[in-house]
Amino acid sequence: MIIYTGFVICLITIISPIQIFADTALDVYMNDFYSKSNEASQILKEIENSLKEGSRKKVCSRQREAARLGLLANKSLIKAFEIEGANPPMGAIKASQQRWESILNEC
Repeated sequence: MIIYTGFVICLITIISPIQIFADTALDVYMNDFYSKSNEASQILKEIENSLKEGSRKKVCSRQREAARLGLLANKSLIKAFEIEGANPPMGAIKASQQRWESILNEC
């Protein structure tokens, strides 16, 4: 009886349709923007704390990583605006781009 019940449960879970809630393309790009922006900011905060403590360990490599993430985040944000059919705030995005590029080129 236990084997039969187990078999029926397995059969039901295999046969029953599974609904997948997929993110829209806009959600994917916005999530990518936020996660990369947050990660880049976190790296910069860690660098700042390290410098306050007197350590310059891996500052340049971490700084470059943060800048690369920031630049990728900007690309995702632009793509999200394009998908939405809205004009991105290019002034703010260009300012952010310049900031990340200067951080990237500082080391």
